[in-house]
Amino acid sequence: MKDHGKKYEAAAKMIEPGHSYPPAEAVELAKKVSYTNFPGTVELHLRTGLDARHADQVVRGVALLPNGLGKQVRVLVFTSGEGIRLAEEAGADYVGADELIKRIEEGWVDFDIAIATPEMMAKVGRLGRVLGRRGLMPNPKSGTIVPHGDLGRAIRDARKGRVEFRLDKTGIIHVPIGKTTFENQALLENMAALVTAIQQAKPAGAKGQYIRAITMAPTMGPGVPLDLGPTLALQTQ
Repeated sequence: MKDHGKKYEAAAKMIEPGHSYPPAEAVELAKKVSYTNFPGTVELHLRTGLDARHADQVVRGVALLPNGLGKQVRVLVFTSGEGIRLAEEAGADYVGADELIKRIEEGWVDFDIAIATPEMMAKVGRLGRVLGRRGLMPNPKSGTIVPHGDLGRAIRDARKGRVEFRLDKTGIIHVPIGKTTFENQALLENMAALVTAIQQAKPAGAKGQYIRAITMAPTMGPGVPLDLGPTLALQTQ
């Protein structure tokens, strides 16, 4: 296995071996150990006690980060009739039906979130192979299939910093919470929103300890272990 580079090794020395950091300290340290020449992304990695092979232990949901993710979110809406006007008024970047489906079938995917109204899903369903592997397929569990009357809210939520989370095959949830250029308090608030949403999404089949460890890490840099108790308690602050 290839050893880490000098920059990584230097950053890793800032983290005390075997020590878990309270949320505020972890945020500050995660920004310090980032060594990119650009605003890196800060992610949370939550190790759970779940087994993704069992359907009743799968976690999937959505969190609204109050301070966004530090990037412009391009929203596409599949809709028809009155929904077209409502989506355009709410500020969606791309709105339509057959013409958008055709563009995507031809390889165009220059958007970040796809929302659909129910009547469109019979047609949108055939885009599963293209959108599914990119995590862009509208889904009721992620709140991206909504009736016409909820289009404005769904589009506004997407703009705020809507992130999806799901359990991977190894029982870990990986989710971005912002950029290294964010103020510490903004990252803390985003982390609190995410941790709350994940705890609320605890599946019925969960056994034993649900969340066993949480690590915060920048795009390039070592992970910072979080003190689990205070981190899970962020939802009450």
